Amino acid sequence: MEIFWLILASTLAGVGTGLAGLSAATVMVPILIVLCPSFAGENGAYQASAIALASDIIGSALAAYTYDKYKNIDLKRGGPMFVCIVIMCTVGSYMAWLAGNVVLGTLTLYLTVGIGIRFLLKPDTSKENPVDKGAKLDLKGLLISLFFGLTIGFGTGFVGSGGGMMMLVVFTAFLGMDLKTSVGTSTFIMTFTALIASVSHILINPAIVLEKWPILILCMSVATITSLYSAQFANRVSNRTVGLVTGAVLTILGFFLLGLHYWPVLSKIDLVIETVSCLLVFIKFIIPCVIVLLLIHFFTKVPRFVFRKILHLVAFSCVTIMLMSANTWKGATISSILIAVLIYPILSILENESWFAHLFVQKKEGEIKTSLLMLFFMFALISAISWGVFGQKDYIGASILMWGCGDGAAALVGIPWGKHKIPLGDHKKSWEGTLAMYITSLSIGILFSLFYAQIPLGKIILASLIGTIVELISASTWDTVTVPISILVTFLII
Repeated sequence: MEIFWLILASTLAGVGTGLAGLSAATVMVPILIVLCPSFAGENGAYQASAIALASDIIGSALAAYTYDKYKNIDLKRGGPMFVCIVIMCTVGSYMAWLAGNVVLGTLTLYLTVGIGIRFLLKPDTSKENPVDKGAKLDLKGLLISLFFGLTIGFGTGFVGSGGGMMMLVVFTAFLGMDLKTSVGTSTFIMTFTALIASVSHILINPAIVLEKWPILILCMSVATITSLYSAQFANRVSNRTVGLVTGAVLTILGFFLLGLHYWPVLSKIDLVIETVSCLLVFIKFIIPCVIVLLLIHFFTKVPRFVFRKILHLVAFSCVTIMLMSANTWKGATISSILIAVLIYPILSILENESWFAHLFVQKKEGEIKTSLLMLFFMFALISAISWGVFGQKDYIGASILMWGCGDGAAALVGIPWGKHKIPLGDHKKSWEGTLAMYITSLSIGILFSLFYAQIPLGKIILASLIGTIVELISASTWDTVTVPISILVTFLII
């Protein structure tokens, strides 16, 4: 499991560097010190910072090279900060060794949350009239550069993170650079600061290389590759898109890791343990699925309606695994509600972006966020009723899978081959799609009964039929709720 977190941390670090000039440690250090046992020792946080800084070296260099190709680096305005930051990095690195795990780890976690919220509130940091690239600094700009250069340099060496983001804020808010030039300039500077700080860390604590060289090589390789591709992407999209994506990732990640940081206190509450366990299961499965979905979307020509159903398949499958792995109905229910509460505001922000509707294949504005909200609250309701009231946990998985797979089959068959329309519901459904739903729903129910939990065949046949009928007469907006609940009710009353 640790290798999963190492790859995830390195991937997110590379994406952050390439998209928004984040230092790799902003993302990597919290994950390494909280989730990886290799960094649980006395000097774990210090070693995690060193590996994160080392991962920044080549990744930042390649990202800076990419931004330079698009003429998005301005060293005339960033030069004074560059000099100050480089000087203070070594000092900060030594002080970090003296500070130890407690100060270093806690500061990093809070910094992750703060930077994420800052970018969600103001995703585009560019001024309306940015200065010309290469323009000379006036006295005020020089003083600002010296002050922030010294403080950011020390902070980069001490905390091991935040330097790239702080440079980005200074370049855009105080020195007038546009966002992409700021990112390019900060990644250029981070190439040198990461090199100096990582070397300082390793010289002070050689065990970083001697004992953790496999982790070092893995993290550097993954972060470098993702930095390069993220930088290429960032130079082709809007500043606002870059800021929103970065803010959403860091905010969620930061709050999640803060919860793990205070786990010794929270772990005394049984309900918290159950809820967190469920959420970890969901994260474990949803992240690889999302990566695969993005690859399918960008590198294949899958029809839009097919990709839409793949999205649905991923959503209900991952949640079904989460619910069925829970030990109590309360943990399963609360987990579903928390996911809904987290997803809705993020999607509300992102749906204003031009790429959103194309990526998620919306039928109408606001459909995705509304559907997901209904979906996860439906999961919570089914869990509370079936397991909490009637004590039937197995019916949760059966109801969701029979509905989800059947609904997907109805669309995949009905849209291309549904020639015989049925004058019920929204008048868009066909006999072909309806038959496909019934057969698929029935088959999934039988397979679930054979391989997971025994459910009488008569119940499965009747529940499949009821679910198909309800799907046929329900409006497409509400069948996400009505169909699985009707299947569950059939199971419970027969």
